Amino acid sequence: MTMTRKWLLKSRPHGTLKDSDFELVSVPLPAVGEGQFLVRLTHFSFDPTQRGWLGGDTYLPAVPIGGVVRAGGIGEVVESRHPGFAVGEIVQGTFGWQEHWLGDGTTETGPVTRLRAGVTPEQALGVFGVTGLTAWFGLTEIGQPRAGDTVLVSGAAGATGSVVVQVAKALGCRVVGIAGGPEKCRWVVEEAGADACIDYRAGGVARAIREHAPKGVNVVFENVGGEILDAALANLALHARVVLCGGISSYNDTAEDRSPGLRNYMNLTVMRGRMEGFIVLDFARRYGEGVAELARLMAAGKLKTAEDVAHGFENCPATLRRLFEGKNFGKQLLKI
Repeated sequence: MTMTRKWLLKSRPHGTLKDSDFELVSVPLPAVGEGQFLVRLTHFSFDPTQRGWLGGDTYLPAVPIGGVVRAGGIGEVVESRHPGFAVGEIVQGTFGWQEHWLGDGTTETGPVTRLRAGVTPEQALGVFGVTGLTAWFGLTEIGQPRAGDTVLVSGAAGATGSVVVQVAKALGCRVVGIAGGPEKCRWVVEEAGADACIDYRAGGVARAIREHAPKGVNVVFENVGGEILDAALANLALHARVVLCGGISSYNDTAEDRSPGLRNYMNLTVMRGRMEGFIVLDFARRYGEGVAELARLMAAGKLKTAEDVAHGFENCPATLRRLFEGKNFGKQLLKI
């Protein structure tokens, strides 16, 4: 009997993710029924939003206790009784942390799709996946930058932030990044092309923003939240737009850890600013448009990708933790 492995959610995480929150199980590989196809997974995507899915209902239902941990992935069709999918095709979908996926072509977040010709798995899960699309639509639709604007990007060395930096530069903006540590800041400037990068670990973030943007920030692309967002709110330009993409600084917080709130939110009133959150699924019908724009920038040499690839199916939980330990450069992936 052929076996396959799955990572299940054993308990709701409380605070920092622990190995004991997950359970690795081996189960018999199911038979392929009429209208179904079997995918052998090769790559998984890791994103901060997965932490929210483990804790409770958000914009998607929580991963149930005993359920396969939700994740985007890519794999190869190895057996098919489905007229639309042939053996050997490379496909993408929300397959979850499992070595094999069996289904009829629909996952809980949408249909299984084929990888486009010329696109690598790393690109499909990163710059041309929800990561790049989050950056594109969040910046252009919510942030609405104009040439000459100053754009502040937190988490600038991360998967989404690094794309935002480059898109903003391509649109003619001055870009200031925020990242953790000299090495990441150097990469944000030298590789991603930001005009400056603030090391938040050095402290004095609000003062540093003021030094790099003395006339204020026109667009804030917020991936971190907490003290970083508060520092940004203290430095808004007139009619600033604050794009709320994520708040990774608090994803592991318990009820006891949560801060009382932002101190500088009234600056939105004083500067007549706007702060708006979004989910990339809001733009699902326009994904093709976003991919085309990102591909155009890449072809023009204005968009570089950065992937941080872990290896080994057994390392799924540890790889997810990397996002919250500040260890990843660019898009975090795992190759089985």
